[in-house]
Amino acid sequence: MTRKGEDFLNERSRRERRLERQIARRIEKRHGRRINETLNGGVIRNGRVISPDGVDMSHRFEILPVRPESTVRYVRNRSAIEEFSAENGGYVWGLFKSSVTMEIQWSKHGLTQSDFARLMFIGTYVDYDGVLRHPNGRLITRESMAELIGIHRTKFDEFFSKLKAVPIIKVAEDGVIYMSSDVFQRGKIAKGEYVDRIRVYRDTVRKLYEKYGKGRSVRQLGIIYSVVPFVHRNLNIVCYNPLEKHEDNIQPITLDKLALILGYQNATKFKAALRAIEINGQPVFAFVEDIHDGRKRRIIVNPRVIFAGNFEGLQACRALVALFN
Repeated sequence: MTRKGEDFLNERSRRERRLERQIARRIEKRHGRRINETLNGGVIRNGRVISPDGVDMSHRFEILPVRPESTVRYVRNRSAIEEFSAENGGYVWGLFKSSVTMEIQWSKHGLTQSDFARLMFIGTYVDYDGVLRHPNGRLITRESMAELIGIHRTKFDEFFSKLKAVPIIKVAEDGVIYMSSDVFQRGKIAKGEYVDRIRVYRDTVRKLYEKYGKGRSVRQLGIIYSVVPFVHRNLNIVCYNPLEKHEDNIQPITLDKLALILGYQNATKFKAALRAIEINGQPVFAFVEDIHDGRKRRIIVNPRVIFAGNFEGLQACRALVALFN
């Protein structure tokens, strides 16, 4: 080939390369516009990314799940509640009528304050199917329940009969004991069902019963369950309106008034009964003093025993932990 022919071929090759580069730039520019258009107006269809003009752009995009801020917040808050629950041995739901004393709710069945303490203790053994079981999964029978509660056989038979009469428990033909879902439940409760509910922490309640439930102080322990209908769902303050959502509108029940509601004529003795109950060196009840009248102290329940609130409420209750030291 002559020199002139070689020069011609080289020039043609350079022109073709320049043309290819121009075409590539135009295609890239067009793709760039389409990418921007897809970002602003594309859709995801059947797992594919489609541009506004109908071109499949899946090779240019990676589809990743995006959690809304509300979802992220829910997961974080739920984790905090679950962590707190795990610290206290998990929980069961205690259900009741708000702002109505337990005595009034169950007066016709003769349940006493001592019975409430025993009932709260037994309630912590309910499983997800409403069956009473020991921690190892073994069924709780009438005989093993008597051993757990630790009272004289005659008193136990009376207590057991009361629970069946309400009925709080039901005994199947094979001896399996079921807890009424109107009193205690474990696991998820259907949304909108049983507004009046509170978490009862298993380990805490069992430790309290082991310490106080098998002697004369069992009635004092029963006070905890007696005040449950008056415990604010998010701040654990004993009040007249426990379902109130606005903190400024909460109406605390003072010590003297709570004593009367629960049938104690002497506020000083009532306070002494509350102060006498401790768990792990911490009181179950803390008091906010009224500088003008010692009988009008506000009362807060230790959230490690019972708590119904959300993440914000838990944070507020944790801030009050110093009151229980």
